[in-house]
Amino acid sequence: MFKRVLKKMSSSAFLLGPRGTGKSTWIKHHFPNAITYDLLNTAEVIRFSRQPSLLYDETIHLPPKTTVVIDEIQKVPDLLNEVHRIIEDRNLFFILSGSSARKLRRSSVNLLAGRAITFYLFPFVSKEVGFDFDLKKQITYGMLPLSFLSEKPMRFLKTYAETYLKEEIKGEALTRNIGNFARFLEVAARQNGQITNVSSISRDAMVARQTVQGYFEILIDTLTGFWLYPWKLKTSTKQVAHPKFYFFDSGVVRALSGRLAYPILHEELGPLFETFIINELRAYLHYNDNEYPLYYWRSHGGNEVDIFLEQANEFLAIEIKSVKVWERKYNRGLHRLREELGEGKVKCLGIFLGERVTKMDGIYIYPAMEFLRLLWKNQIII
Repeated sequence: MFKRVLKKMSSSAFLLGPRGTGKSTWIKHHFPNAITYDLLNTAEVIRFSRQPSLLYDETIHLPPKTTVVIDEIQKVPDLLNEVHRIIEDRNLFFILSGSSARKLRRSSVNLLAGRAITFYLFPFVSKEVGFDFDLKKQITYGMLPLSFLSEKPMRFLKTYAETYLKEEIKGEALTRNIGNFARFLEVAARQNGQITNVSSISRDAMVARQTVQGYFEILIDTLTGFWLYPWKLKTSTKQVAHPKFYFFDSGVVRALSGRLAYPILHEELGPLFETFIINELRAYLHYNDNEYPLYYWRSHGGNEVDIFLEQANEFLAIEIKSVKVWERKYNRGLHRLREELGEGKVKCLGIFLGERVTKMDGIYIYPAMEFLRLLWKNQIII
């Protein structure tokens, strides 16, 4: 088993993450003696839905500091009231895992106010599996543990996509029309990493614009994707204002888009490579307690930077290109940002699929694997 970066918690916590990221395995490894309730068990869901107070009754004999795990807590959100009461009355330690934040946000959110810290578990990251893996293969099939370890990742991802539709969406009645949602998913996956045009997606998926907006909310709530918003320069310079949507894993993107059985097209590789790098950055920031938001920047004149991070009035700008040879034209957005923010205020770098570190016009260009090594050694983020 690969050693995960996420550390063991010392207080009650939510552990959230998309299905298949390894939450249950991580919990069993770190809390092998915990009292566990698995809400994937239908019988458990039924009895706790009927009488949530059973949790209080069944833990009354446990000594203080005992660890209690509730897996897939979002299936019976009313249990959060009982968890709150038990923590207050008996000082038990709870680990509450889940793959959807939708129902949790609507029920007993006071539990989050200091009584349970929220942590996220991402798919595998490069530090966990070592830096000698086949990058092209993992861009194609993603970093979900069972995909990474499988001899037939294509079969796993196909099943994963179908399971997501059946269990996560239909099973929790997040949408009534699973056919419409399936069409939306395919279109949204094919536009992964692009500036989101809701009207275009609505037209291509043959569903109403308002419905599309609701479907994106479902993807966010089930931790299947995230918005990358444009960063606003503090000047009068006009900029693009629409966000980009990225899925949490490049392999899942390909499965949902219906492109899994085919070789990656040239126009696919760029967004998939961005997805891979951006999700590594998200995981790095979270696991290191650096909750600085990621942005992108693009002007109406066409200058663009793929990733922009602001910290204490200092800036990191990253351009990502799925090429083996870096050209000077790829630096235009970085140079434009330097002009806007000041030469000494912004650290600029590039990431590409080449083999050697390059310096061009004062900007370091890193091969992807070298960038990831430096990132996890804390030598990249300012």
